[in-house]
Amino acid sequence: MSQVEYDVVVVGGGPGGYVAAIRATQLGMKVGLVERESLGGICLNWGCIPTKALLRSAEVARLVTGGGREYGFKAENVELDFGAAIKRSRKVSARLVKGVGALMKGNEIDVVMGSAQLISANEVEVTSGDGAKQTLKGGAIILAAGARARAIPGIEVDGERVLTYRHALAREVLPASAIVIGAGPIGLEFATVWKSYGADVRVVEMMDQILPSEDADAASELSRHLRRLKIRSMTGTRVLGVTKTETGVSVSVAGPKGEETLEADVALVAIGVRPNSEDLGLEAVGVQTNRGWVTVDDRMRTNVPGVYAIGDLNGLMPLAHVASAQGIIAAEMAAGLTPEPFDASRVPRGTYTSPQVASFGLRESEARDQGHEVAVGTFPFLPNGKALALGENVGFVKIVSDAETHEILGAVIVGPEATELLPELVLAAKAELTPDEIAHTVHAHPTLNEAVMEAAHGVFGKPLHTI
Repeated sequence: MSQVEYDVVVVGGGPGGYVAAIRATQLGMKVGLVERESLGGICLNWGCIPTKALLRSAEVARLVTGGGREYGFKAENVELDFGAAIKRSRKVSARLVKGVGALMKGNEIDVVMGSAQLISANEVEVTSGDGAKQTLKGGAIILAAGARARAIPGIEVDGERVLTYRHALAREVLPASAIVIGAGPIGLEFATVWKSYGADVRVVEMMDQILPSEDADAASELSRHLRRLKIRSMTGTRVLGVTKTETGVSVSVAGPKGEETLEADVALVAIGVRPNSEDLGLEAVGVQTNRGWVTVDDRMRTNVPGVYAIGDLNGLMPLAHVASAQGIIAAEMAAGLTPEPFDASRVPRGTYTSPQVASFGLRESEARDQGHEVAVGTFPFLPNGKALALGENVGFVKIVSDAETHEILGAVIVGPEATELLPELVLAAKAELTPDEIAHTVHAHPTLNEAVMEAAHGVFGKPLHTI
């Protein structure tokens, strides 16, 4: 069995792993990267990228089938092709994956295809598809093995009637009807896509609101708009079981109205993710875990010196951009630097429904629960000139700050391009700017981010374009 020596060995080629590898090479280190399936990981292949391509197709579908007259055109006998939308999403993914391969080559990173297992604190054994084995030795090991869809105990996922996001992204036939189990970002994004192409969609959520991790006002606003799209949501409702029938699925649920049975062509299980921590050899090396998630400090160090864990594997925030940020931290630590520690309170979150939901930091309720005297500024998109021109004036900007210090504690935006608007507020909070400084920064007119400026004025009770 051959052995190759590196300064850093990265296990996993997703947005955490490949970014860590690039940063390590930029710092002068020799890097080997192990990937068992495809570069780009879940995000590029089966997650954020193809879903966003599908959501764009869904947006166009809604426009040509329902909103043309308002914009000055009439479309008749429009034929929607869901299969073509799926194929386009796969092409978008393939192009980005190819780009990651080019980055690896350009940065002279050795990519080793196969399954990795720790055999010591500085050695990784890689088994290729044909069973051949080799050992990669590294001065540091960065684990970036990611996560996969979490299942419901007792419910069999077959990929045909009972799906995960991965099955849904490969399915070129639109289901006539679907029950989405879980009203988080993944579930609601698929509900939006399928409904836009004509499917009958019902969403079942165990918690009392959709987007359980988000601000209650934001969840309420999105819920109202989903009802306008005729996406039905059942909150406070637990799934008891899923049975495959001759024509589809039967889903038994228990909610405020008692027990009932829902029928549909397919069921999508979208209740979160679980870490790919099995078979990594963690136990043999002594790496600590908590319910499968690898335990790390704020600089991605595990309890074993020289071994780091980033991205979905550590469970701090299972988001692609978090994995990339953590990958940079781990690579810089491996190079002997002292990077700024990871701060979850300054990380943006996004849900790409229509309208979008974007947030960071503390929700208003969390800030109050933590003892802050809170000052909140809220401004709707309804009077925003750019939003009206776009025909997308649903939603609001909400800034949560400390009433005494004026520190920005968090924010949420529901509305057009919310995920693009939020970074202004994240940067302001990171730079320790106050809402007053945002309010008195001139924002171009007409722009959507004037609503951010108005919400900042609203923190002090002085919004300009609302009574």
